[in-house]
Amino acid sequence: MWLKAARLRTLPLSVSGILMGTALAEYYGYSDFLIFLLALLTTVGFQLTSNLANDYGDGIKGTDNADRIGPQRTFQGGLLSRKELKTGIAVTALASFLLALTLILYAFQHQHVFYVLLFSFLGLASIWASINYTIGDRAYGYRGLGDVFVFIFFGLLSVLGSMFLYTKFLTFSAILPAITIGLLSTGVLNLNNLRDFNSDKKANKRTMVGWLGLANGKRYHYFLLLTAFACMFLFTLMHYQNGKSLICLLAFIPIFFHLGKITAIREAADFDPELKKLALSTFLLALLSYLLFNYFL
Repeated sequence: MWLKAARLRTLPLSVSGILMGTALAEYYGYSDFLIFLLALLTTVGFQLTSNLANDYGDGIKGTDNADRIGPQRTFQGGLLSRKELKTGIAVTALASFLLALTLILYAFQHQHVFYVLLFSFLGLASIWASINYTIGDRAYGYRGLGDVFVFIFFGLLSVLGSMFLYTKFLTFSAILPAITIGLLSTGVLNLNNLRDFNSDKKANKRTMVGWLGLANGKRYHYFLLLTAFACMFLFTLMHYQNGKSLICLLAFIPIFFHLGKITAIREAADFDPELKKLALSTFLLALLSYLLFNYFL
């Protein structure tokens, strides 16, 4: 039941930013296995906290009901109680913070007090964002702000933050792959919102798709993914060395096929299989970038 609540299929997307940030650090000649491991564990902790919180928040608000398309949630199905989910959220949030603190102290070795304080604040902000997407009267996921938070935390913060843990500096061009991962992650959320358009509307859950409508929600999806490709293509051109530099762009082949499928979809349920495809393609992009900067350049 806890594995079902954990929604393990979401984990590849959550670690994509860490892989990309690590790849960028490798490109500039920095690596540290312990930072890599702790960053992965911390991000997984944040994602598990978010998944349990979403299960709880959507469950008590009635958003998860018989109209919902996709995997049944544990609270919705009566597999875990409200008390059990609250306990799970507290445990994963605490574990995430302890992992984040361990990572921060190791990365900065007590020599940069400002960075320790800054990253501790960002860690707490990540936990807050994980929980408050659906929980509470002012849950930002119910106010059309989920896309903004996913872009910031899955993209900018995950990629640039993890890179900085290794290098202690950032570069202008690094923002391009960070934007790419952020936009692709937002695309996964947008697919979720396209799928749940009708049930969200009945539950008074306002999402970006709720504001835009289904037709414009699709156009918004094209914008997210094509802009992601443009950013990664520009980054590749800026750092081009040889033909191998183009390897990471292979991940966009399934993404372009995915866009073709989105154009043809007429039934909400048909959006659900596309979530996995886009999430795994995002992970593939990060993995290819990691392999490229480690072994081919």
